[in-house]
Order: sequence, then C-alpha cells, then structure tokens
Amino acid sequence: MIRIVPLKFQQAGRQYDFDATTLELKAGDKVVVETDRGRAMAIVVVAPREIEESDAPEGLKSILRVATEEDLALAETNSARETDAYKYCHERIKSRQLDMKLVRAEYAFDGSKIIFFFTADGRIDFRELVKDLAHHFHTRIEMRQIGVRDEAKLVGGLGICGRELCCSSFLTQFNPVSVKMAKEQGLALNPTKISGQCGRLLCCLGYEFETYSALKKGLPKCGKKVSWQDREHLVTSIDILRQQISLRDQEGNNCCITLKELQSGQAEQPATEEQPAGETHTSRLTRRKQEPRKETDRSQKSPERNVAQPDKPGQEKSPPGQQTAGEGKSQKKPRRRGRRRPRGGRKPGPSKQGE
Repeated sequence: MIRIVPLKFQQAGRQYDFDATTLELKAGDKVVVETDRGRAMAIVVVAPREIEESDAPEGLKSILRVATEEDLALAETNSARETDAYKYCHERIKSRQLDMKLVRAEYAFDGSKIIFFFTADGRIDFRELVKDLAHHFHTRIEMRQIGVRDEAKLVGGLGICGRELCCSSFLTQFNPVSVKMAKEQGLALNPTKISGQCGRLLCCLGYEFETYSALKKGLPKCGKKVSWQDREHLVTSIDILRQQISLRDQEGNNCCITLKELQSGQAEQPATEEQPAGETHTSRLTRRKQEPRKETDRSQKSPERNVAQPDKPGQEKSPPGQQTAGEGKSQKKPRRRGRRRPRGGRKPGPSKQGE
C-alpha cells in the first residue's frame, strides 16, 4: 500500500498526486516538494489516502517535508520581491516598445529564477529584454506566454454575476465552451452578456448544458404544428424548466399546457385539497362575504315624515288648531314661500300682494 495526497500550487490550480510517505497531513497544510522545475511550496487539498502500488501513477514524487517557519518566511520574502520585479520589467517593456502585456512575475521557491507571464497577439522577440532583466536581477529569467483565460485566472476579479471568477476561485481546468450551449438554454446571443472578463464565452455556460439538453428532448420546437384536443395548434413558445408549451389555434386563441397534457391529449384537473372535519380556514375577505348584511331600520334612525294624506270620503276633517289622536307634536307647518319677483325687477302691485 502507498499513501497518496493531492497537492496544488495555486489557489485554483491543478491538483497533482504526491507520495505522502509517513507524514501526517491534513487539508490546508503547506509542504515543500521537488518538481521538474525545482523546489516549490504546495498546499494539501485533502488528507492522504491509501492505494495499491500497482494503481499508483508513474513518476510519482515524494514530499520533502512539511513547511517550516523558515520556509514560510522565505515565501513571504519572494512575494515582496515579485512586486519590484514586475515594476522593473514593465518599465523595460515600455522603453523597448514591445507589443506585449505583462501579467505577473513569480519567483521560484529557492530564488534560482524568475518567471514572467505575458500575453501577446503573436510572436515577440524579447531577447534584448531578457538580457536587461538578467543583468539587473543576476539570476535566470524565463518568459512564458499565456492565453487570455490564463490571464484572468492569475489576475482574478468579479464576473457579471457579482461573484469571484470561477477560474480564479475553484475551476481547476478550462473546458471547451460553444455558442450552441447558449442557444440550448435560450439565452440572448449578445457578446457582451455571454462573454467573461477574458473576452471569451462564459465558463458557466457549460454547467447546466446537459440538464437543458435532457429536458428539451421531449418538447416540440417553436413553429411546429401539434394536435391538441382534436384540433391543430401552432407552438409559439416553450418553457424548458417548467415543461410548459404555449399553443395558438387557427382562430387566434392562446393556451398553455404541460408536456404531460400534450402527450396524453387531455387537460389535467387541478387537485383540490380536502380540509379535515372541524377545521376551516377562511380569510378576512371570505368572512365578509359569508356574513349576512345587517339591515338597518331606517324608521328607528330617522324620524317619520308626515305626509299630507288626501281626504277620504266620509272622513271628517279636524278643525284647525286641534290634533287628532294619531298625530304627534312633531308635525311641522308647511313652509310658506313668497312670490317670485318678475325679471324686470319690479315689485308686484298692492292688489297682488295679498293673494
């Protein structure tokens, strides 16, 4: 049996298997390993696991030691020196007028060389630049050209979703992404919306591509004619996640059905929830509708109005000043209104005033 432990050299870098020997390691520990490019410091991803020697990968290398305080101090010193190396190299690129973009400067763990990462559209003749850097730093210089996706991975940043870039946080390798993935998910083919910080298609387009492809298999395409309830309908739109289809008949009537309803040819009836006996749940609006309206007796709130009844034949008229037994004291005398003035503004004659 052999103990294997996965290590990574960057926060979101690739994972490499190493022989843990007899070291007790846990996730997050820093160790010193020997690589093809020299010694380097790596981070433990998960605890070691045991496998058969026959299943071990070829060329497996062992971990030298767990990082000590001196190793951690040396790593901090190298990171501080990387800033000065980046500034000096950027100045020399400007003075040489080279068509290249410097991304990062990285010191080796033992300080034996400096690696400069850059991007460029084509091949760059940087031989004179390397001479200037070697004369200034007195160490080995390595110029490494990378792509725009690797640049975004090293620099980092925030995506259009507001979160940290996938490539700089957890994505260990770049998978191929195509425009077909955006079409399958019904996204607008706007380059500014489906492109990331690197200018390439978003890596997250491939996360749900398989799910959308599986859900879209049974759905008809837009513009296809289908038969629903013995009538011909035209598919206007589809909702992949909800499995719903919008139809329009020849008369212009629109309807929305599910995939199960289309396959069965019958509309599903909504399920009604039965409430247990003795329990009723009514809202304020339903309670108002259920309560009967209280009819108010207007005769109790407002006094009765005495309306003059026409005299019936055979009924004696009471003399003025006397009240009958049915009449109350609340009777009011009819209001006497004066004669309206003529439009000319003249007062009526004395003979007409008494009328």
